[in-house]
Amino acid sequence: MALYEHVFLARQDISQQQVDALVEQYKGIIETNGGSVGRIESWGLRALTYRINKNRKAYYSLLNINAPAAAVAELERQQRINEDVLRFMTIRVEEHEEGQSAMLARRDDRRDRDDNKFGGRDDDRPRRPRRPRDNEAGEGAE
Repeated sequence: MALYEHVFLARQDISQQQVDALVEQYKGIIETNGGSVGRIESWGLRALTYRINKNRKAYYSLLNINAPAAAVAELERQQRINEDVLRFMTIRVEEHEEGQSAMLARRDDRRDRDDNKFGGRDDDRPRRPRRPRDNEAGEGAE
């Protein structure tokens, strides 16, 4: 059996519980066709780069799949029919990544950077001299 990474985008109008139900439904499709689903990641509600079917946001979900090609074809067929699924993409991989995916790792990195947001400047960051504005330079002051 081949290894796949499958990502799908669900409409913003549905709830997180409905997205979880979709994931369970698709997991069942894979398992009934002789495959298995490893890691499941929910990346949450994220903004889209451009509108898709009048949606500006979508729920992202990742499934690591170990299944025959027929099971993946059935999964994609079911997702084409479902109106709650905006887009999906399946990629065949040599092996699944250990640990978090790049999307979740990036989210954690952002949180670490945001912790320093109100703590002041980093000492190792170069500082630029402040340029005076036109009204601060004394021009036009009466």
